[in-house]
Amino acid sequence: MAKIAVEDSLTNVKQALRDNGYDVVNMEPGGAESCDCYVISGQDKNMLGMADTETKASVINAEGLTAEQVVEQVNRRVANR
Repeated sequence: MAKIAVEDSLTNVKQALRDNGYDVVNMEPGGAESCDCYVISGQDKNMLGMADTETKASVINAEGLTAEQVVEQVNRRVANR
């Protein structure tokens, strides 16, 4: 099961991802490590609190997207890993 970190304010996205079988964790420094994908609201550009964060995981900006559209993007990106 893919592990997806989601920003706290995106409760509808968290629920939609859980409903689709994803392991959803809160995005917080130290608690969102080794995730397959990160979903951000677009409000805070430094969500992990580090300026030098590097990851091979996908980062999805959910700004302007429905929860279903975010799930579709997560599905595509996790499948392509």
